[in-house]
Order: sequence, then C-alpha cells, then structure tokens
Amino acid sequence: MTRPRFPYAARLSAVRAAMAESHLDALVLSHPPNLFYLCGFSGTAGALVLDGHAAHLVVDFRYLTAARALATGHPDLAALQVVLAESSEDDALAAMIKGAGWTRVGIEAASMPVLRFNRLSAALAGGAPTPLAPERSGPALVPTEGLVERCRVVKDAAEIAVLRAAAAMLSAVAREILPAIVRAGRREAEIGADLDGALRRAGFSRPAFETIVASGPNGALPHARPSTRMLEPGDPVVLDFGGIYDGYCVDLTRTVQLAPSTPEFRRLFAAVVDAHDHAIRAVRPGVATADIDYAARHTLEVHGLGAVFGHGTGHGLGVEVHEEPRIARADARPPVTVLPGMVFTIEPGVYVPGIGGVRIEDDVLVVADGCEVLTQVPIQL
Repeated sequence: MTRPRFPYAARLSAVRAAMAESHLDALVLSHPPNLFYLCGFSGTAGALVLDGHAAHLVVDFRYLTAARALATGHPDLAALQVVLAESSEDDALAAMIKGAGWTRVGIEAASMPVLRFNRLSAALAGGAPTPLAPERSGPALVPTEGLVERCRVVKDAAEIAVLRAAAAMLSAVAREILPAIVRAGRREAEIGADLDGALRRAGFSRPAFETIVASGPNGALPHARPSTRMLEPGDPVVLDFGGIYDGYCVDLTRTVQLAPSTPEFRRLFAAVVDAHDHAIRAVRPGVATADIDYAARHTLEVHGLGAVFGHGTGHGLGVEVHEEPRIARADARPPVTVLPGMVFTIEPGVYVPGIGGVRIEDDVLVVADGCEVLTQVPIQL
C-alpha cells in the first residue's frame, strides 16, 4: 500500500481557528498524540508551540535529528521551526513566550501536570514563587481542553485510508490465528503472546493496548490481564486485541467457547450479538451517540441482561485507542451528534461473576447512509 500523506496544513489551520475562538495568542501542546497528529512527531518528550502563523517544535538533543527530518520531509511542514532545548524544555518554552510578547498562552489542562504548570508560570514571571502576586505576573497560561481533540474527531481521507488498511490487517490476524491458538491446555498468557507476535508480523508497530485474554470466570472482568490460568474444556474466552499502524489504532474483540458449549453461555452470546447488531444498525449521520448506546443497552435489557452491561457501547479510534466520540449513556457523557468520517468501536458486553463474560467488538466508519464495518471477522461460538 502507498501510505497517504497526512494534511498537516489543514490540521494546523483548524487548530488555529479554535485558538482564535478562545482568544489565545499561542498554544503550547504537550500531549504526544496531538504532536503526532499535527506534525508527525512521535518522541516521548517535546512540545509544539503554535501562534497565528508559525509552528515551533521544541525538542531536546535526542530528537533533534528526527525533528529536522520532519521539517524537510513534508511540504506542509516546510515552515516548522525546530527549537533545541539546551537546558530544559520549560526554560526554552519560557524564553520563547517572553521573547514573542504573547500575553494569553493556552496549555493543555488535561495533560500538563500542576507541577510543570507552576514551574513554567514561575519562569515566565522571572522566577517569582507561585502563586504569583499581581504585580509580578507575566504572560498568562490559560488552561484549555480539547482544542486539538475536537479537530481529531472527524477523520480526513488520509486517516480513513490508514484505518481501513489497519482494520483489514487486524481482521486477517483474527481470522488466521484465533482458531489455531485458543484451545484447552494453553495458558492465557501464552495466547496473549501469540496474538502480540502475530500483530507485529502482520505489520503493526506494536499492540494498541495490553492484549486481553480472559477465560472462564476471568471473562467477568472487562479488562482482565492475561494470567497463568490454563484454559479448560467448556471455558468461554474473551479475546480483545488491537494494533497501531502508521500511528493509528484499531481494536477488535471476539468471544468463543471451548467445547462443550453450554445453554447459559449460548444465551449470553446470542444476546450480545443481538445488541451488537442493533447498535451497528443505529449508526448513521445525525443520530446522537447516546442513541447508539441505547440501541445496545435496551436490547440487553430486553434479554434480561441490562444489569450486567456496565460500560459504554464504544469509543473513538485514531491516534489514541480511546478518544472521542464516546458511545455512552446521556447521563454518563454529553451526547455528540454523529458525523460522516467518525470512526469508533461498537462493543456491547455482559459480565456474569462465576460464569464469565461475552464481548463482541467491531470498528465502524460513519458514511453518508449509515456505517461501514471496517473489521470483518465471523461472529461465531
């Protein structure tokens, strides 16, 4: 596959528009997924500073060469200014902010620790202790939430191409490996390691999260970690795994039962399949995320299982494995109107202590007349 070129210029313009609405002179971005989204930087440390017309990538020596390669490797980033933090990143940021004369500088409240906020505030005020007295105040650091994340909710054509390819790769892994590795006498941790290896062999850079293999009663724990438990005949097994491809995350869950099958498990499984199918049929532009959640939740209530479905029906996918939009109850999270280009999971589940759990998850892309199911793996016991 020819990998698409991400439209960084359009993304930067969208964030600058959000900055203008918040009356910000500049925005300091420190959340790594947002740096990757806006300029392709994937280091573990660094900051991107935007004002109305320029972008500055602040890095230490470890990432200097990679940062300069970004600036020369994409036409949208030709004006990206790479700044070397010679002593500390915060000192470099403070010097840049004071030198530019900005007065309202946004920071990401959800990702900047209070300690760092205070340290940067003190540096901007010439080393004065925090809290700052009015006469010692300098440029204002303005907490913001979701300025970049809201731009990420609707995927552009390049992102959709990557997510489609990644979902096809993940589906192939599931179809090929699950029948071979899930059997009695194997430990959960062994199966998890097999899945992780298969993801890397398929072309994923790494798993998108810690792979879940939850057998027997462990399946009643929605986020159980693979243990040394050995699978036994008749065990239900929840397998939840995903990968990162070109920086984008995909996610899939299937539940199987080792022979012999039991009537109670078949009842749970059929109910979750029904909820999964109702939720997918509810996905279309203009509906509220809470309505999609209701389609799954009400179906499970009709089956008498509403009390054992305790999480949301889905979550957005992109540069993070859990991002907006969240497909949840209106009383749990404000509903969002579904738009074409959104990509999220549909994953109803039931969890019964002493019996186990069933969860079925697929990734969907919202299109003009409904949704496209990106993951294509048979749903069967």
